[in-house]
Amino acid sequence: MDSRAAAINEHYSVGDLLQRFEKAFQAVGKDRAHLQVDDLAPADEYHVRGRQATVELAELAGIESHFKVLDIGCGLGGSARFLASQYGCHVTGLDVTAEYCAVAGELSQWVGLGERTSFRQGDAVDLPFADGEFDLVWSEHVQMNIPDKSGFVAEIKRVLKPRGRFVFHDIFSIDGQQPHFPVPWSEGPDLSFLTMADTTRAGLESAGFEATVWRDTSATTIAWFEAVSAKLAKSGPPTVGLHLLMGENTMPMLRNLGRSLVEKRIQAWQGVYDKS
Repeated sequence: MDSRAAAINEHYSVGDLLQRFEKAFQAVGKDRAHLQVDDLAPADEYHVRGRQATVELAELAGIESHFKVLDIGCGLGGSARFLASQYGCHVTGLDVTAEYCAVAGELSQWVGLGERTSFRQGDAVDLPFADGEFDLVWSEHVQMNIPDKSGFVAEIKRVLKPRGRFVFHDIFSIDGQQPHFPVPWSEGPDLSFLTMADTTRAGLESAGFEATVWRDTSATTIAWFEAVSAKLAKSGPPTVGLHLLMGENTMPMLRNLGRSLVEKRIQAWQGVYDKS
């Protein structure tokens, strides 16, 4: 693991994350032996708009039950479990954070998806998979932690089958600006490698990908932040939520992310690209 990957691993690691999940579900009176995929969604969909964004992206992706899917930057496996449960496909999750991979595997066992999901630690620019292994590569909120964009795209193209598909939901810079820090992916600029949306699109096209969907979801994301902020102000944080991962910096990080979107420093996009 290089120094960048090690720093990202440290940024996201919690240390007692599985125990936090167990205590949270005990507090709300839910036995882990009877949990469903949706019960985990408030805490395991670690990206803006949560499950809603995952559902939208999945509808655009054209997933079929026989697909082998790779989820790069899978986090705790929320998207992977949703795809496996809804579409019957097999999803392999990859994340640089060792604790996330371990907890993701355990959570899949809790909800009976241990055979249709698997997780392993690895680097997005050095994927530990064979050429042409996957029908679809999925990614939500990972590109901001990757400085080598061309290496990232090249690895995705390598592991995709001919006419395979890359789908993503991510945060991009507007005119090279940085967000207000801290944000969920970085305490400061050292681990934040945002690029502009047009630059990303040009890089994908020059690598041999063709866009079928390319849409700015910033307005919807801002509305989501406003609704979440109002709910938190009224009721406080839920027992099961992203604070299990983010800890005491949860509110400052979310406020800065929402503020940066409103001030047009950053924007959110969804993309679906086919390998030509």
